[in-house]
Amino acid sequence: MTDTFKPTAAMAEQAAKGLGLREKFKRGGTEIGVARARDLKNQRELSLATVKRMKSYFARHKVDKRAKNFGDDDNPSAGYIAWLLWGGDEGRDWASSKLK
Repeated sequence: MTDTFKPTAAMAEQAAKGLGLREKFKRGGTEIGVARARDLKNQRELSLATVKRMKSYFARHKVDKRAKNFGDDDNPSAGYIAWLLWGGDEGRDWASSKLK
């Protein structure tokens, strides 16, 4: 296992989308989520500890996917925006695969 991990282009796209939706709708995510999105968008190398935090975030917030307007780009739920900030489904799958 390497000491750092580079996010994928798909994760970067999801994070950028989340940042755009957050700006437009003024909701979703925390400052930590925004910082994570910036790192992902710029495809900055992430530490093992960060990848573990990502996996933990997705495990805690998978329930958000059942909320009304999750996945609706025209009126997104705050949880959907936050999910995107962390890299979306691509981020969830990537973090999980890195920790196997």
